[in-house]
Amino acid sequence: MTLGALAMRPRKRIALIAHDHRKLDLVEWARFNREVLSGHELCATGTTGGILAEELTLDVHRFRSGPLGGDQQIGAKIAEGEIDLLIFFWDPLEPQPHDVDVKALLRIAVVYNIPVACNRSSADFLISSPLLQEEYQASVAAVAD
Repeated sequence: MTLGALAMRPRKRIALIAHDHRKLDLVEWARFNREVLSGHELCATGTTGGILAEELTLDVHRFRSGPLGGDQQIGAKIAEGEIDLLIFFWDPLEPQPHDVDVKALLRIAVVYNIPVACNRSSADFLISSPLLQEEYQASVAAVAD
């Protein structure tokens, strides 16, 4: 397996996702970090994206909701090198009808070596990293066709 590199610009492309029981937590976190987030390109799944755009008064590109393919759309964007970070406040205690999609999204994020935060603490560490504002080269293992 050969290694490639994924170049991340200083202005990161950040995907934001939250399951229903975690949406309020993500909105509060994003509101607290609005100034930092405003310097980056934001995208989100359906309902979460609408709430964030309204609460933060920022542009948020919206994909479909998670159960309707939004998680898969974001996974495809990761594979295409169009998403640099994933903030996904998922609910491990609540069964999800699209659990397979959630696992596939998390798997593709790991395969493409992008930073992932799955809760508020990890999101705090990620967003406060000095690397967030810098160009960064992530090593990616090439996948055989």
